[in-house]
Amino acid sequence: MGRILIDLLRFNRQFAVGLVLLAIVLGFALLSFFSPYPPNDSFVVPPDVPPSWAYPMGTTSRGQDLFWLLTFSIRNTLLFGVTVALISRLLALVIGLVAGYCGGLVDRALMSINDTFIVIPLFPILVLFYFVMKDHMSWGLLALMMACLGWAYDARLIRSVALSLRTREFTETGIFSGMSMRQILVEEHLPYVLPIVFSTTMNNINWSIGLEVTLSVLGFTDINTPTIGVLIYWANQHTALVAGIWWWIFFPVLLVILAFIGLFLLAVSMNEYIDPRSRLGRSGG
Repeated sequence: MGRILIDLLRFNRQFAVGLVLLAIVLGFALLSFFSPYPPNDSFVVPPDVPPSWAYPMGTTSRGQDLFWLLTFSIRNTLLFGVTVALISRLLALVIGLVAGYCGGLVDRALMSINDTFIVIPLFPILVLFYFVMKDHMSWGLLALMMACLGWAYDARLIRSVALSLRTREFTETGIFSGMSMRQILVEEHLPYVLPIVFSTTMNNINWSIGLEVTLSVLGFTDINTPTIGVLIYWANQHTALVAGIWWWIFFPVLLVILAFIGLFLLAVSMNEYIDPRSRLGRSGG
């Protein structure tokens, strides 16, 4: 995997640009550990102050320094996306590899479950989940729910690769040498699907962040945990745009757009790397 990243940095400008944008967003998120204000404290600074040297991104109507509040918000938003992506990648890997390797009845059973999750309307289910769990809704509970709903598409993609791998000579050699199914999947098949996992992880983080922002703006989440969506939610509650407090929405939207573009470029460049013709064309082969 390290060699793949080196090749992408050398020959793929999109990957390098995406990595720089994501590094900027991550660096901004790390500043939250040096914040002089707790994220949920209100009226610690003068309210509704426009961007200035003292307050680079201005202040909110709740008396919060938007710069430091945004560091907490983008950190929690990225952490939310990564949590959803990691849990859903684990589900997609296990189900996809096992279905592709075993085939037959196991494959049909797992893909039937997989197809059921594909056709489930996610947004209405998440809204219903909020109303059912409203009194107990938390950041982690929403992430777990989204992860359990966001693995199906990528499991089918991994399964298609696993179907071709099980007929390869090295798989038959592993079986004849006495390797268990777990050893074959982890040691022989997993390295072949890691580039796909990396690409789908970037896309899944984007998907989960976008859905979290949408739910938070509508108030269908824990509004006491600062995220980009919650920040925009409070801006709408205080009619920030009508009151001329444009910076309360502009800077959160700008930062999440940078994150979206960075993750998108990483996913696209990895997809190009998986395609041998695109990889050889970029490397001059």
